[in-house]
This record gives sequence, structure tokens and C-alpha cells, in this order.
Amino acid sequence: MFSLKKTGTILCALTIGLSGVLAGCGSSGKEQSTSIGSTSQPAASTESSGPVQIDFWYALGGVRGKTIEDMVKKFNETHKDIIVKPAYQGAYQENHSKVLASVAAGNNPDVTMVEIASIAAFADAKVLEDLTPYSQGDEKKYIPGLMKNSYWNDKLYAVPFNRSTPLLYINRDMLKEAGLDSNGPKTWDELVSFSQKLSKKEGDKITRYGFSTPVDIWFYEALVFQGGGNILSENGKELTINNEAGKAPLELWSKMVKEGIMKNPPGENYNAWDVAEQDFLNQKVGMIFTSTGSLTELKKNAKFDMGAAFLPANKTFGTPTGGANLVMLAKSTDAEKKAAWEFMKWMTDTEQTVPWSIASGYMPVTTEAIDSAEMKAFYEKEPNFKVAVDQLQYGYPRPMAPGYKELQDVIQKELQRAMLGQATVDEAMQTATEKGSKLLKK
Repeated sequence: MFSLKKTGTILCALTIGLSGVLAGCGSSGKEQSTSIGSTSQPAASTESSGPVQIDFWYALGGVRGKTIEDMVKKFNETHKDIIVKPAYQGAYQENHSKVLASVAAGNNPDVTMVEIASIAAFADAKVLEDLTPYSQGDEKKYIPGLMKNSYWNDKLYAVPFNRSTPLLYINRDMLKEAGLDSNGPKTWDELVSFSQKLSKKEGDKITRYGFSTPVDIWFYEALVFQGGGNILSENGKELTINNEAGKAPLELWSKMVKEGIMKNPPGENYNAWDVAEQDFLNQKVGMIFTSTGSLTELKKNAKFDMGAAFLPANKTFGTPTGGANLVMLAKSTDAEKKAAWEFMKWMTDTEQTVPWSIASGYMPVTTEAIDSAEMKAFYEKEPNFKVAVDQLQYGYPRPMAPGYKELQDVIQKELQRAMLGQATVDEAMQTATEKGSKLLKK
């Protein structure tokens, strides 16, 4: 349950949009005294003596959530002046909604995970604290390719924590049996030809698909980048997918589904991800797109020689980065913010990010970690874990605009309509563009 240590504000409607999070919501004198977005040095604490207690909301469950809880426990044992209270709040979308509701209600956490494409929306709504006065240059320790989703309007609002890229996962045994390169396809044309050779039929029934991927905005972004396109214009004001690069991913996937060599997993959002991963583990499909964050669990459960590879290239290789960053909430008190920054800095330091990466499959987030003897030895033993790091040379930040969360839902709905034959590719792109333009002009 939410902590109620911050009180005094009126509970606003829980389902309000980001732009309305702060508008119309009362704030306490304590909150008004907090310099939201200030670029000055953090003020000295005026709180009474004793440990500062802060709330940390995270959005990873299962084994990864347990690892996070263990990390927090270690922090608390080594920082006697700070007590961090961790709380799992559901997956990204659920945590996202709960954070917005908590800000409106005045019982927000002090630190939370935010999916990287939502950083701009949170920052634009003044939910987040500018970290620049706290970091004092410490942000230079992070891998540059992971920092492009940390800034909004030239201010630092987030630091990378559980970061990922999409990967192509392959069943090497299956590829060898079919006489294919066990390193996987390198291009879209090879993805099609590999899938044709891996797929099997018994009569009219398809018993094995060569390829499967959730029809998800993240993978769509990757394929648009690979065709030389972008999701948004440079100023973030226009949707730019109603063109060759924007249509090509849908044309590729639709063609493969119609041919019976790609499975479009049922369900939406992470339900479809779960289906694709289970089909892969059950060897009902030979290759899937999913996150490097799934690497540890897939490796543990696969009964075959599993490999990871770059996403196949179209005109070029390309991948969005993904995962979540840690952010500090603007409504916290000065003392809570100072404690929050200490916690955020510790959680992402090399000493923590190395074991976190090894345990979870997410990428380490500091350049020092990549160069560390421990990480190099691990990559030598488990080369699949280094693929995402190497793929960063073709990495793109996720599109950032205040309305992008709502916009990506619009795009994803149109992608699914086209894949289900409810709209042509042209119709889907036209509808997404019309609806998207309205959102971006709000």
C-alpha cells in the first residue's frame, strides 16, 4: 500500500492524464516550499535528526523483483542515515498510473522506475526533479548510448537502471538441423528465408513457425529505424510513419503471417510477450524478438542451445534502447531528495550494476562496468549477454514527447488492426497519423 507520510493535498481523480496531474490539485505548504525544477544547489536539510525515510516504487516482479529487494536491503545495511522502503507496484504501465495518482494525492514515492519513453511526459508535467544540482557531473559515468532518454529540455531527469535492447533469440539446434547458419539471419531477407526453412506443416496445420514477435511498438520502432525512418519529426511535433520506412515493418510481418512462417501471438502488451517466449521455450517457434531483460530466464529454462543475435538489418542495423530509468519526484522534501539521490547513485554504481546485470540480463549502465574484469570474464563465458551492449552501436533513443505514451497506444492499435486484416497497411498508417497529430498538438 502507499505510504501516507506526505499528507495535506486533496485526492484528485486517479485517471487524469499527465498534463492534468498538477493542474487543479491542491498542494500543501510543505510541497509549495519545495523548489520544483530548481537549478540551484540542493538545500541543507532542516528535518529533525534520525534516519531519513524514503519510498522507492519499482516495476519488476518475480526473480528480478527479489533481486531489487536484496539490493535495497544491502543499501539500508550500509547507510544508517537513510531507510529505503521498496514496494512493487506492478509492471511499467501500472506503476506509471499509480505514480501519477500518488502525485495528485500527495503521497508520492521519492524514487521510482519510469519506462524511458515516458520521461518527457513526467518531466513536462513537472512531476520530476531536475537532477543536475545533485549529480554534479556524476552522470558522466553512465554509458552515453543509454543517456539520451535521461534528458528533457536540456535538463537531467533520470539515470539508467534496468536498460535493454530488443534481441533476436534463436534456437541454434533447430537452425543447425535445418542446415542454416547457427548465428542467425543478418537481414530481413534472411529472416524470411530462415523462417521458411524452419516452419513445418502437417496437412493444413502449422506445427512450427520459423519466427514470432509480439506486434509491439518497441519492435516496430526498431524496424522503422532499420529502414532509415523515424517515429517523430526532429522537433517531436509530427508523427512521421506514413511513408516507406513506416509501412515496411507491417508489410514484412503481414507477408510472413500470410505465408504461415510467422506467428502473431495473441493478447496485448506483455501477454503477447509471454506467449512468444513460451512458444520459443516449447520449440513451437524457432526465433523470436524479445528483450535482453528476458535473457537470464530464457537461458535457465531453454532445453536447447539458445543464442542471441542483433535484430536483422534492413537498410541498416538499428535498435531502440529500452527498459526503465530511476527518477526523483519533485514533491519530495529537500531531505528526502538528498537521500533519494544517494540511493539512486548507489543503485546504479558499478559495484551494483555488475551483479544486477549478471543476475537479470539487463545491460550494465556504467562504462566502468563494461570494462571491469568481472564483466569481461562473464561475457567470455556467456557471450549472449554481450550482444545487447555490442548492438548499442546501432542504438536509437526511444521517441520522446509529452504525449508519446498515448501516441504509442494509438500506433500499436493500428499495427494490430493491420495484422488482423481489419485495415490495410495504408489505412492503418493514415489513421495513426491523423490521431497522432491531434495528440501531439495538445
